[in-house]
Amino acid sequence: MTEPTERPRYAVEYPDAAEHPDGKGILSQDQAVRIDEMIDHPHAPAFDFHVVNDEKTGIYEAIAGDTEIAGLPYNVAGDDRLVLMATSVFPEYRRQGIATELIRRVLDDVRTRGMTVTVMCPIVRTFIEHNPEYADLIDPEHPGATTGSHQS
Repeated sequence: MTEPTERPRYAVEYPDAAEHPDGKGILSQDQAVRIDEMIDHPHAPAFDFHVVNDEKTGIYEAIAGDTEIAGLPYNVAGDDRLVLMATSVFPEYRRQGIATELIRRVLDDVRTRGMTVTVMCPIVRTFIEHNPEYADLIDPEHPGATTGSHQS
């Protein structure tokens, strides 16, 4: 009988400003699951939701009916750049393509507003790596986290 293998971990390199002393970090299991979801299920979610940009709190919220199901907080950096922090999806809504579609809609809004992004969220970084048509939105002077290699 073979023993189950542990899922690969992803390494992410952060700029010094991200407060990681070594400039690197390992993703949590939840983050790794959301990245796997994005890679394995890149299509639209099974049900409809809308996205609200709550500028007062700095969160793009995914809303289904009147329930918040996911969010992507951000910080404003100057007049033309958002720092995208950490995509989150409530557990009961995971593995349905919510994160992928939320990120797509956020980046589309950023493009419409003529802004750029600094990506601190490894899930957003993975989305952009798999959807290079959004790569031009990354601020060249402040790109944020960069994805490293898989680690076992």
